[in-house]
Amino acid sequence: MAGNTKGVSHAVYEAIAPTVESLGYSIWDIEFVKEGASYYLRIYIDSENGIFIEDCEKVHRAIDPVLDEADPIDRAYYLEVSSPGLGRQIKNAEQAKKMMGQRVEARFFAPDKNGRKAVIGNLMSYDDTEAVIDLGNEEIKLEIKTIAKLCLYDYDI
Repeated sequence: MAGNTKGVSHAVYEAIAPTVESLGYSIWDIEFVKEGASYYLRIYIDSENGIFIEDCEKVHRAIDPVLDEADPIDRAYYLEVSSPGLGRQIKNAEQAKKMMGQRVEARFFAPDKNGRKAVIGNLMSYDDTEAVIDLGNEEIKLEIKTIAKLCLYDYDI
């Protein structure tokens, strides 16, 4: 299963979501990645009150035995629990719904028709096929498949 990162993420989500939610947090994202010779399972948690190191430690302690029991990963890995951060990446419509009206940066796989490689503006809508971003002087529609990375824009903070 470890070769299929989406499968791993889904299995991990199914195993830990009830525990994480019972503690008052939501899961923002799950990543299973190889870095160098090591594998890392990263769980990004969120809450309306923000995330502090104590929250990450609390969730880590709670989900570690759940993951041991469910055993969704067939190799050794390091478990990390973290906040998605101020520049959190938006990867799906559920995440985007929470970020409507917020300032975002969209980076493209290739320059758009105006030669731009990225835009910064307010996220107005997002679905499985397109995102609409208000740049202030214009609203642009972007096909999701053209966006390499969409994240909150935190450089003004």
